[in-house]
Amino acid sequence: MALDGPAERRDEVQVAMGNGNGVAPSQPSRPAGRPAATAAPYADRRLRLNPNAELKPQDYSDVRGEYAPAVYSALERHLPPSLLDADRDVKLHFMRDILARYWPQGERNKVQRHREYRQRILHLYKPLHEELYNMHPSVFFLPTFLEAVRSNTEESFRSIMTEPIPGVYSFAMLQPTFCEMLLEEVENFEKWVHAMKFKIMRPNTMNKYGAVLDDFGLEAMLNQFMEQFIAPISKVFYPEVGGGTLDSHHAFIVEYGKDRDLELGFHVDDSEVTLNVCLGKQFSGGELYFRGIRCENHVNSETQHEEMYDYTHIPGRAVLHRGRHRHGARATSSGLRINLLLWCRSSVFREMKKYQKDFPSWCGECQREKRERQSQCVKATKMAFLRGSGGATI
Repeated sequence: MALDGPAERRDEVQVAMGNGNGVAPSQPSRPAGRPAATAAPYADRRLRLNPNAELKPQDYSDVRGEYAPAVYSALERHLPPSLLDADRDVKLHFMRDILARYWPQGERNKVQRHREYRQRILHLYKPLHEELYNMHPSVFFLPTFLEAVRSNTEESFRSIMTEPIPGVYSFAMLQPTFCEMLLEEVENFEKWVHAMKFKIMRPNTMNKYGAVLDDFGLEAMLNQFMEQFIAPISKVFYPEVGGGTLDSHHAFIVEYGKDRDLELGFHVDDSEVTLNVCLGKQFSGGELYFRGIRCENHVNSETQHEEMYDYTHIPGRAVLHRGRHRHGARATSSGLRINLLLWCRSSVFREMKKYQKDFPSWCGECQREKRERQSQCVKATKMAFLRGSGGATI
């Protein structure tokens, strides 16, 4: 029995090689039997930018297809006023037409295949450690970390952290028993996949080994992990990149060593905030090297000396950083290193970024360019003033 695992791409962007995954989407194809977009009676109507908070959406729970009922309920709040009193079928036709324009058929097919892939695994896979699938803070986290999160202040967070370079935080986080259980669960899942002759989905386009934790039932627990324990910290330290509005995640395990990935190229993550925790086992090498925070326009710019930092992994200890902080992993020279990665994302920040026109405050190169422009502006103003004062020189 074989089960393919295609799904939405979870890509890391490799530095100095473009984005590595930039295939231009094809024009949306129209499903058979569906009228062309120009035939829609409300095709010229525009969606509201802000949702109608007073509207009570209709029930779409009986609607089947590639979109979840919750998508229609959410989108209905953005419908133009002229459609609010229309029949549900008319609203559905309009919303489906909108969705088809922005989500090509090929992408919808991939998501549908991934949904089927995950559902089949969840139906067949028997967990080794059931206790991992629900949040148990005292079992998962060290007391010092829990106390800092309960206090929920910058002072309490800093009391357990080191900040070797701006924006990179390291702290003891996970109980050894949790690390051991998660390692055993992943190993059990990989053996099960091999025995069932399933094709496992790898975490991203750069790692050939590892597993996506959400694919075998850990999604709900990891949502709580992010919302209750990472979001409070991110809200304090990363507000400028959506740290206070994290609302989704991609969680996975990576494996480095002999007969595994040896190293990881220089890249940025598809996240606003990244949590990276070493689970074990015995290894040498594998240092994580950081080389500055960059926006899309400056991802390949030069590294400044003060931006360079190498981090050595310790089992149970976490490192937290912005997703746009350029980094890579050096070769694991011996043993086996396994890490838990949690990419935390903010849909609000990603939407707001589309409308940003000035220099983002979090990009090191943008801030250098901004300072240079300000310096040139001050110099030009001073020169103009001096010329107007009789030609004095600097």
